[in-house]
Amino acid sequence: MSELPASAIVSAAPEPRASRAKRRGSRLPSAEEAGFPGCQAVPMNAAQLARMDEGKRIEYWDAEDGLAWMVCEATFAHELPAPRLAVLLDRIAQARGTAIECGGSTTFHERGPKGDRIRAMEADQTVYLQAARPRAQQSPFVVLGHQAPPDLVLEVDHTTDVRRRKLHEYQKWRFPEVWVEVPEEATGRRSRRRPGTTIHVLDADTGCYREAAASRALPGWKAEEIHLALNEPRRSAHTWAALERVGRALGKQEGTKPTEDPQLRRLLAEARSAGHREGLGSGLAQGREAATAAAVQAILRQRGIEHATELLADGRLAALSAERAVAAALACDSEADLRERLVCRFQNDVCSSGRVSSQGRDAGGLAGRHILKQRTPRRRRTNVPFAMSIRNRTTRQRKRLNTSASDDAVASERSPRSL
Repeated sequence: MSELPASAIVSAAPEPRASRAKRRGSRLPSAEEAGFPGCQAVPMNAAQLARMDEGKRIEYWDAEDGLAWMVCEATFAHELPAPRLAVLLDRIAQARGTAIECGGSTTFHERGPKGDRIRAMEADQTVYLQAARPRAQQSPFVVLGHQAPPDLVLEVDHTTDVRRRKLHEYQKWRFPEVWVEVPEEATGRRSRRRPGTTIHVLDADTGCYREAAASRALPGWKAEEIHLALNEPRRSAHTWAALERVGRALGKQEGTKPTEDPQLRRLLAEARSAGHREGLGSGLAQGREAATAAAVQAILRQRGIEHATELLADGRLAALSAERAVAAALACDSEADLRERLVCRFQNDVCSSGRVSSQGRDAGGLAGRHILKQRTPRRRRTNVPFAMSIRNRTTRQRKRLNTSASDDAVASERSPRSL
């Protein structure tokens, strides 16, 4: 992983101005002076902190100062990256094969030697790469030293600036990695920073944060790729490729595969079953067609009739059943006769059902139409009304002649015979 020069190391945090001002008895500093832009100071002791409603957001609380710095305005641009990161990590977890758990907005409590709260700070998103790691399961906050710190913390700076104070606290608590995201919509009055994602990784030698070009917790995921994934309205192909790459890299480190995910394993099993059924049905249809063609060819060869190779090779017998095709091969006396008989049987099937059967529609509908196009020329039909009129006229004339002949015979019998 490439890292930036040592000049990017976070220096030690100065003493809070609020505590110095309180000891001098002067006024409390503003949010800008205290290092919490975009926040407002609220007097609060430890008991009030314990009773505070969970819906309120506290950036930082110090027992010595007796002040809680709370976010003035939780904008949509500030709240959006955290849940988006959870969705992205779920995709990475599927590629890895094991779950990644996100704790959401989590408050960290630091306790003194007597077990009392001395400091509290809230992160926008916390990430545990191993879902089974021990941490605060029932408590709404994490007590440092009692529960394991997260592998990754996301801080969103829309109107705030965590570099002023919070980043120093994370460094003192030795959190391994912190991401600072400045959204694309960071257009507030207090936001003068360029949008982007900054990755801070803890240096094991110096104990200080150093800016890095790629994540250490999620190997290979670059800062510009993270920023793109957190801000694009629809995931691009580049983001999908990055998520799969990171997930497989994690799986390679831990010896896991995507098939270890229960849901993905079930979906793959369903897909394989559907593919098996489809392949089996297609194979059976092709086998029946090949068997029918072979039977017709054998019959024609046995009878000494030159068989229609192109007719059988193109699969045109698929529109008919094997029985009808064999019957046509046994009754025909030439190739043209075979073609005509196949066409007639196909037409009879259509006329009897009123539509093409499922077999003819799926496997041989096109073949049957192809046969109809190549059928032999039809015989010239006579004019039926004209032929009927001629036949009727001939019948009337014949009746008239028969009638006249019978009348002459009767008259000759009644006349006296000549001597």
